[in-house]
Amino acid sequence: MIARGRYAIVTDQPGWHGHQLRQALEAKGSESDFVRLQECRLEVQNGTPEIGIPGFEDGLPSGVFIREVPGGSLEEVIFYLDILHALEASGVKVYNDAGAIERSVDKVRASFLFALHGVPTPRTFAVRDVGQMRAFLRNWFETHRHAVAKPIFGSQGKGLKLLSRDDPHPDYDLSRGVYYLQEYIEPVASRSCDWRVLVIGDQAVAAMRREGEGWISNIANGGQGHPASLEPELAQLAERAVTAVEMPYAGVDLMRDRKGAAWVTEVNSIPAWRGLQEVHSENIADLLIEGFLNHCHGGASPA
Repeated sequence: MIARGRYAIVTDQPGWHGHQLRQALEAKGSESDFVRLQECRLEVQNGTPEIGIPGFEDGLPSGVFIREVPGGSLEEVIFYLDILHALEASGVKVYNDAGAIERSVDKVRASFLFALHGVPTPRTFAVRDVGQMRAFLRNWFETHRHAVAKPIFGSQGKGLKLLSRDDPHPDYDLSRGVYYLQEYIEPVASRSCDWRVLVIGDQAVAAMRREGEGWISNIANGGQGHPASLEPELAQLAERAVTAVEMPYAGVDLMRDRKGAAWVTEVNSIPAWRGLQEVHSENIADLLIEGFLNHCHGGASPA
């Protein structure tokens, strides 16, 4: 049974983003509760499956907005995703759902999907074997100045390392045995610069340009956000990237190289938008909740 008109916002710490979403739902006449995945459970009684969600003892939520999937052991993370898969299987729309999260949070898988769907993305090399990784970098540095090493799971620019001929070694601890290496897109100017484009449904709705003091421009790493128009090329490229990973909404990171060509570097299935809101006049949470409710109810009014 689904408790109509009541929604779950999944997060450990609601903070600014959680309260923005709650206010946007209230403006639509809908109630919401904050839910921690650590407190949920799956149960089978007499052959009947049950999903236990605190605050929803009388029925499952009308929809679930994912603001956070906590980290933990492999088993813990898989369990959290099991909860989301179970909700979808029970008829509850999850935004973004477990499959979308899995396709985007794994950088190896996302890069492969971009290439498979013809979305321009930097040259990427992913491997388990240390010898193959070192051989690739030796060949790479014969013709290139830099490469970027990234943990395959990570966000907000954390754990990235700029490799060079003089320092060709990734952070072995952060790599955790899988080496994800990517072409470094040389910035056009002296400061690093990229774009974050928010796509909801199949349409890019907002964008900002980010500039950093170093080679990383993420807001979480001290980058500064600036207003940016939705250039048709960047908007269309962001929309294609979101289609490639099959998401109802996402934050897409793009860069331009020194020749002006645009590249998709990442798609975020649980994007923060505080920096984007600071340079955008329209309320981002309202846009997200409009997309969320359309996703939950197929464009019909919530019951």
